[in-house]
Amino acid sequence: MATDLHELLRSLRVWDPETTDLRPFDPATAPEAPLPLFAEWFAQAVAAGQPEPHTMSLATADASGLPDVRIVMLHGADDEGWSFASHAGSRKGRHLTGRPYAALGFYWPVLGRQVRIRGPVSAAPSAESQGDLHARSTGALAAALTGRQSELLGSLEELNRASDAAWERAAREPEAPVPSWTLYRLRAEEADFFQGDERRRHVRLRYRRAESAGSGESAESTKSGETGWARELLWP
Repeated sequence: MATDLHELLRSLRVWDPETTDLRPFDPATAPEAPLPLFAEWFAQAVAAGQPEPHTMSLATADASGLPDVRIVMLHGADDEGWSFASHAGSRKGRHLTGRPYAALGFYWPVLGRQVRIRGPVSAAPSAESQGDLHARSTGALAAALTGRQSELLGSLEELNRASDAAWERAAREPEAPVPSWTLYRLRAEEADFFQGDERRRHVRLRYRRAESAGSGESAESTKSGETGWARELLWP
């Protein structure tokens, strides 16, 4: 019997109170820059039991400006940016070579929260990229050694053979180099924090780097180091 997709969609609920804790969020108490707030919300998502809170949507665009999106893993977030990794020859890698700008999206339904970040992307030096890879699990290294990401695959048997060989090498050579593996960093120009509300009075706070903020808009500018941030409330 075929699934009635529309009926199934109507039966689902967002932010069931049995599994979701919608917390109050007062933007007036938010820090002056987005990174401390992100770190706080991330820690709270982990403490609340959010599965895989470090996974995120990564949106890029090709040479024609056509968008693409996929789920990747956050490798870190610090003053240099939000970091993730991939093969330079993968689709996302090719996009970032041609158009080094991207957007990230985090969704933590256990707290009814979203965080959206966008900005320019740069590639870390090779030694740093390899260090990031070798600090990860044997499985991560095996996947990287399998390589050929986004290329056409002839059969699952071909994948199994390449994967088995990669696992064997990863176990034998935990420092095996993968030259195409690249650590990318997104330097945030905008960061949008969304806190859901049961009465749909969602709170949205947007940070923008001061040099990117429009002169004719209402914004509270704050200084953090050499670069300040404008903080703005948005309609949900």
